[in-house]
Amino acid sequence: MMKKILAALDGSEHSSTALQYTLWLAKRFEAEVTGLYVVDIVSLEGPFLHDISASIGFEPFLNFSSKMREVLESKGDAILDSFKEACEKESVSCDSRISSGVVANEICDKARVADLVVIGRRGANEKFDSGLLGSVAGGVIRKSPKPVLITPRVFKAPEKPLLAYDGSPTSSNAMHAAAEWTKALGLPLAVVTVSRDPDEDTNLSEAQDYLSTYDVEASYECIEGDPHTAIEDYYNKNAHDLLFIGATHHSRIVEMVLGSNTEYLTRSLNGPFLLVR
Repeated sequence: MMKKILAALDGSEHSSTALQYTLWLAKRFEAEVTGLYVVDIVSLEGPFLHDISASIGFEPFLNFSSKMREVLESKGDAILDSFKEACEKESVSCDSRISSGVVANEICDKARVADLVVIGRRGANEKFDSGLLGSVAGGVIRKSPKPVLITPRVFKAPEKPLLAYDGSPTSSNAMHAAAEWTKALGLPLAVVTVSRDPDEDTNLSEAQDYLSTYDVEASYECIEGDPHTAIEDYYNKNAHDLLFIGATHHSRIVEMVLGSNTEYLTRSLNGPFLLVR
């Protein structure tokens, strides 16, 4: 059962939506939330800041980074103050912390003592990121030891979750998470698998056998096609709004999440998706 959620915050629009999803989940799971703001040392110590110093009102000088650190820490304090106010308003137990380092690494380090990481698809440096998944979010889903919920720009309470199941170990872990979530949230669960030979595929019978032990309303469908596009097409066609998927199995589904096709998934799926190792 999920009792500790780590919310990565940076003050961006996506971060605000990530907090909405976090609070929505925390209330339903009666979980505690930790709000984390990371001072990015890569930007802090790199030449980039010196290049933009004039544009933000600073004259370049030797201790520029220390001054900029003060500015960023002050920003972090303000973001975390707003976070605590939001938690108090929703009667959600919380704590907060500021750390410094490589942002994705710091989030993954703090994730060791959490059950779930929630992060927006894009961040405060959205306009500088290449691709449709922010560099921090991409780093977190590659390195996080715990499940990661990637949230979109706009909040929508999930109503039609979908599990992509391929029989792999991480897909089985995603199925466990899907069962726990849908049972706790009182939602139906659609299960889909992609196969070249649906008549011989055993994935759905495995899923049905496993989910029968939960009090979950579930539907099952085996579809043909290339996993690269079939899951996306099914998700969109059936108006699903949350995807559960395993994160490390060497399949085309996961390749498009963690490899060269990351942008493809994030462009196609407008809702949140949970990646589970």
